Amino acid sequence: MLNRPERVSASTRERVLRAMDELGFSRDSSAAATGAGSAPPPEELASSPREPDRRSAGIVAVAKRARVSVGTVSNVLNRPDKVTPKTRDRVLRAIEELGFVRNEAARQLRIGRSRTVGLIVLDVANPFFVDIAGGAEKTAEKSGLSLVICNSSELPDREAHYLSLLEEQRSFGILLTPVMTKNPRIEEIRKRGTPVVLVDRASGRGQCSVSVDDVSGGQSAVNHLIGQGHERIAFVGGPRSIKQVQDRLKGSRLALDEAGMPTSSLVTFDTDALTVAEGRRAGAWLSGLSRADRPTAAFCANDLLALGLLQEMTSQGRSVPQDLAIIGYDDIDFASAAAVPLSSVRQPRQLLGQTATELLIDEAAGDPAHKHRQVVFQPELVVRDSTRLRRAHPKRG
Repeated sequence: MLNRPERVSASTRERVLRAMDELGFSRDSSAAATGAGSAPPPEELASSPREPDRRSAGIVAVAKRARVSVGTVSNVLNRPDKVTPKTRDRVLRAIEELGFVRNEAARQLRIGRSRTVGLIVLDVANPFFVDIAGGAEKTAEKSGLSLVICNSSELPDREAHYLSLLEEQRSFGILLTPVMTKNPRIEEIRKRGTPVVLVDRASGRGQCSVSVDDVSGGQSAVNHLIGQGHERIAFVGGPRSIKQVQDRLKGSRLALDEAGMPTSSLVTFDTDALTVAEGRRAGAWLSGLSRADRPTAAFCANDLLALGLLQEMTSQGRSVPQDLAIIGYDDIDFASAAAVPLSSVRQPRQLLGQTATELLIDEAAGDPAHKHRQVVFQPELVVRDSTRLRRAHPKRG
């Protein structure tokens, strides 16, 4: 039954699972590994009489201690609003005294889905994704769900591994910031019954998603730099396989086109990742250019790149924004706290996580009337000291 459930009829399987739930049965993984006939170590036998195994307490024992039916205990655990406060307190006291822990594994087998939401992000070290996770977690908790965070490290293979793992564990649903623009595995998972909502990435009409208009955000950032008198601007970002990077670069080029500036006004530096270290590498590259070729401003695809670029400029004795104006993207908390407060394009980070989780819960409910929504937020330009007003065009020499 535990190892090959497909060999058991549905009615028998349901009866066994119900018994597991009522008795609080928890499979002994060590016994499964060593064989059912293996004897416990001597030290365990010696300690058994002195210290009873509280884990063996099941729902029947709780019901007996609280002097209620098994159904009432089940209601306290799953539908507490259906039980009077007095009875509920008595059951909860019995649970505490007996050390009862509900058998989530049995429940998961019975209903076919856990109460865990998986969140796969590009970089768990990026504060932007930490804030998204915060918004998702708060919303999940309101529905009795927990959140597990997985880090793809911007690698397709790692993303595929976590997608498979979360599906195998019968996750309630998956929130995903995908590495690649298209991934057929996502649709396969959805067809098998696990809802997937894209986060910080727009989807087609057949799937729920929450995103930010990154083309507009990139356009806003470069419009701001053009308005400060900059005629040669660097775009720092990558890898290009990430849709957000593509869209922010597209917005940058649109801003130049609308201003009537030649495409050569934008110099691009492709990074291997969206990290502080890559921002420093971009700074070293910019510093190595001749004064005639060196941009006077840089738009970075995220704030971590911008902070790394700022660090490199400072370490080389260059002034920001006098020698190089810098604007980032995301407006993480570190942006305003930098040595030179960083201009940035703000995204509603927690709201992205909150909205994505709401869409996931709604889709998981299985309502035939559910309609897939593609929610798009507008970014907001936040101007700080790193892009102060230039009253004259920079001198070349």
